[in-house]
Order: sequence, then C-alpha cells, then structure tokens
Amino acid sequence: MSSAMEKVRQLAPHWAVMFVAMFAALAVVERVLGGLGLAASLLIVLAIAVAYPVVVRALGVAPPVWQR
Repeated sequence: MSSAMEKVRQLAPHWAVMFVAMFAALAVVERVLGGLGLAASLLIVLAIAVAYPVVVRALGVAPPVWQR
C-alpha cells in the first residue's frame, strides 16, 4: 500500500467524525440562536477543525500520522 493511501486510511475515520461534529455544532447553534451568517458558520467550522486534532492527541487516540 502506498504511503498516501495509508495516510488516507488512517485519517478517514477522523475526517468523518470531524465532519459530523461540524454539522452537529452548526445545527445546535442554529437551533439555539436562530439563523447564522456565513462568517459565524465559518468560525464554528474553523474552531472545530483546529480543536479536533488537539483534543484527539490529548485523548491519546490520534492516528500515527498526527503523532509528533
């Protein structure tokens, strides 16, 4: 298996969880606060995209390609 395919295999479950977390967070915030603007939605998505790898590393379940 190629190196790129191995990285994708390791990261695919994390991408899926991050994708679901982004949609869930947007749904909850929209339900609580009403309609969101594009800028607010992008900030929420960016916050999750930055925080997710940090949390996963702290929990010790990060894939090997995220280990430093």
